[in-house]
Amino acid sequence: MKNVKLLDGIFKDSQQLGKEYLLYLDVDRLVASCYDAASQTPKKPRYGGWETMGISGHSIGHWLSAASTMYAVTGDEKLKEKLDYAIDELALVQAFDPDGYVSGFPRDCYNKVFAGGDFEVSNFSLGDSWVPWYSIHKIYAGLIDAYQLCHSEKALEVVIKLADWAKNGTDHLNDEQFQRMLICEHGGMNEAMADLYLITGNREYLDLAIRFCHKAVLDPLSKGIDELEGKHANTQIPKVVGAAKLYEITGETYYRDAAHFFWDQVTQNRSYVIGGNSKNEHFGIENSEELGITTTETCNTYNMMKLTEHLYRWTHKAEYMDYYERALYNHILASQDPDTGMKTYFVSTQPGHFKVYCSPNDSFWCCTGTGMENPARYTRSIFHQKENDLYVNLFIASEIVLENKKIKIKQETKFPESASIKLTIKEAKDEFLTVHFRVPYWAAGEVTAAVNGGQTFTSSDRDYLTIKGNWNDGDVIDITLPMELHTYRSKDESTKISFMYGPIVLAGALGTENFPETDILDDHLKLNNHALISVPTLVTDESDLTKWIKPVEGAPLTFETESVGKPGNVKLTLIPFYALHHQRYTLYWNVMDEEAYEKFLTKEQSETEKLQSITVDSVQPHEQQPEVDHTVKMQNSQSGYLNLVHRGWRDSRDDGFFCYEMAVEPEKEMYLHITYFGGDRVLHFDGKAYVRDFKILVNGTEIAKQILKGDLPEKLYDVVFTIPFGLTKGKEQIEVKFVSTEGKIAGGVYGLKILNAIP
Repeated sequence: MKNVKLLDGIFKDSQQLGKEYLLYLDVDRLVASCYDAASQTPKKPRYGGWETMGISGHSIGHWLSAASTMYAVTGDEKLKEKLDYAIDELALVQAFDPDGYVSGFPRDCYNKVFAGGDFEVSNFSLGDSWVPWYSIHKIYAGLIDAYQLCHSEKALEVVIKLADWAKNGTDHLNDEQFQRMLICEHGGMNEAMADLYLITGNREYLDLAIRFCHKAVLDPLSKGIDELEGKHANTQIPKVVGAAKLYEITGETYYRDAAHFFWDQVTQNRSYVIGGNSKNEHFGIENSEELGITTTETCNTYNMMKLTEHLYRWTHKAEYMDYYERALYNHILASQDPDTGMKTYFVSTQPGHFKVYCSPNDSFWCCTGTGMENPARYTRSIFHQKENDLYVNLFIASEIVLENKKIKIKQETKFPESASIKLTIKEAKDEFLTVHFRVPYWAAGEVTAAVNGGQTFTSSDRDYLTIKGNWNDGDVIDITLPMELHTYRSKDESTKISFMYGPIVLAGALGTENFPETDILDDHLKLNNHALISVPTLVTDESDLTKWIKPVEGAPLTFETESVGKPGNVKLTLIPFYALHHQRYTLYWNVMDEEAYEKFLTKEQSETEKLQSITVDSVQPHEQQPEVDHTVKMQNSQSGYLNLVHRGWRDSRDDGFFCYEMAVEPEKEMYLHITYFGGDRVLHFDGKAYVRDFKILVNGTEIAKQILKGDLPEKLYDVVFTIPFGLTKGKEQIEVKFVSTEGKIAGGVYGLKILNAIP
């Protein structure tokens, strides 16, 4: 990265905006939670959002990584001053703990775990704390980046003390207890410890990295078995990134096989058109692209690109950079607001919705953190050098100084607005070098390269076009990459289509009809139920895209359809998704011929669309963020995922309960819509027979009793209860509670909605 710099273009602009946000942030506020955790008085108050919750402290780790990377690629001294100050502050706080612990939350949760025994653990809780290893991992990673990229010896001192604390504590756990601990999301702790081994040569860190590998996930992957459905996506990706690094260290094929299989499954069978994956943060059915508002968590793509870098280095296969390019342009670049520098959490694939960005001071979601890092990482993978071979992977205006060679190479291009790339050799004197140009999957014909306006090379193979030679100052290679419109067809519906130009996803620009007052929010879920608009169906019998989608003169990468949008025979505008902000859009269109459309019109509005139009609020049990955002409370409660219906659930047993805070409309009668599974019946557990017989309360008042006998078909079904108006009148929020008693179960509940009309 250090030997590559961006030249003028969309990535340089985005990088600059990202740097401005890093400079804007106040280190004293970022480390405030660390002071609190050490029972010290912070210099300034914490930031809002997640930094006021149990996951606090992750943001300073992300900021360290982002600032270190940004300084390495820009040399901004103001940023370096802030970085050094942040490391000094963490060292100062660390000194208050005799064992070297420093983080944004107290160490009590770890003390409970390190004591061994039957410690509390679930997918997102450990020792009664919210994902503690996940949060502290960001500090490990940030300090490691500060050392590796900025040569901060103090950062290394701090992270070694922190690593020794982790090593000494986890030494108290046997292997079974350690693996049980890993049930809870733990970020890339295996990667961090592997990095420390590479830095220090201390074998204890490598052993700890291996212990931090979650066998329940990696074992099936290493055998080519996909058990990803229902799993929290971004919990798994960092585990595999760490496994890839361990393969590079140990050479054990177990790690390599897991990484290869996982990458193949996610990119080929579990991703959307923009390269992102997951819905509601979880992997769904294989080969499905279920659209929705809370799809393609941005963190996931950040981590998938890290994994891709590892796999690419092993093989130099162009397919890895094809994916990397798709994700970079269409998700990562598209996730930063060019006006404010704010970042997305989810990127909606719901037709007619819009992007939602974090606020500068009161969000600090996980994707705010990786979003800080992304603009500093644009120089990664543009080039890849291995001895006398230089791979040109990405077509981005940039300049590289080759390691161990007296050569500078300048890549000039306006790609993707232009199909031309000019490579100019600088400061070389008869230097031998083999240059490889990626031939992308989307190339519409032969890729050509002309050397000094003379000798021409061509290739249509999906790999690399290779030119060997001895190069001198002033030599020029001109490359032409033919691009054209093409379609991307959804994996699960043949009529669900996206349009692309080269690698660029073209979104339908749908304007600002009934747009919210702002799309920059402290809570990324606030607008989940904001009214949608009707998105036209594209109706044409013409299969040749160029006959009915035309470029707009004077507006690069902008296209307009003929009057094929129905109803109304409207024209639609398509622009790059990375350039679309602060308006509604669609990435996927229903495209059909006239005959199919006539049949489509005869169908009634789907139950899903009806339900969406009257939904005030909803929560999906078992999914971390929806439950946290609805202030879930529970006693003797557990959750899980039923593959048969592809949905998560929650129940409570014996004297237990679970409840959520849910929004209502104060002047309308509300209805409670509950989703159950028809096969839920008496549960025999620990020698007892539990009947599913429970009460449903709103604000402490019983509104219904429910008995589930398991006498219905084994699929999901819905029950709707009227909420007495007196319980919601004049209120904006209510508590919905499910209560079980001794020997009984409440639930499972597979979905919960508040409606303003009977469906």
